[in-house]
Amino acid sequence: MEATHSFAPQLLLVIGAVVAYLIGSLSFAVIVSRLFGLDDPRTYGSGNPGATNVLRSGNKGAAVLTLLFDALKGYLPVFAVMQLHGNVTLATVVGLGAFIGHLWPVFFKFEGGKGVATAAGVLLGFAPALGGLVLLVWIVMAVAFRYSSLAALTASLAAPVIQYLGWGFNSMTIGVIIMSALLIWRHEANIRKLLAGQESKLGQKAAKAGPSA
Repeated sequence: MEATHSFAPQLLLVIGAVVAYLIGSLSFAVIVSRLFGLDDPRTYGSGNPGATNVLRSGNKGAAVLTLLFDALKGYLPVFAVMQLHGNVTLATVVGLGAFIGHLWPVFFKFEGGKGVATAAGVLLGFAPALGGLVLLVWIVMAVAFRYSSLAALTASLAAPVIQYLGWGFNSMTIGVIIMSALLIWRHEANIRKLLAGQESKLGQKAAKAGPSA
């Protein structure tokens, strides 16, 4: 009986991570673009299947829906765990599962986005105030400089600090640090473009993606 009780939480963590990963693997940038009759977002602009690149197609409605669904697939699994179990560790594992699913989606040949909207959804699921404050950082930077990538990088750096100051150090802190590190890594090409003054601004249409994208 003791072995069963000790194994059950571990099994729940594994099941939660797998289910969340599969949900995160739904690449809504591609799905929504197909529904709207648009080109695959992996074939133009930055080649990134995310809301910012879908916006470059000129269809704002498709971009908004992509942003909404990408955020929801991070928010809903974490919110459900927090409401049903209140277990921060399980919520963290589930959030990371959804986030990693977006980055490397099994349903789309592991060609995923950078995870900004999904990470925002995960943070909102952890705590609305946490997600709201990080989103505020993103909005301020996006409005001030018109670079989505710069806003995402700044928010990524701010997220662990905000979480630690507001909620203390726990498993959630580790999860936020991992997401922030992956977000920054996924923006490596954007960092080089920002430094070279070649980064596209928000809403700016771009040409077909090159082989490197």
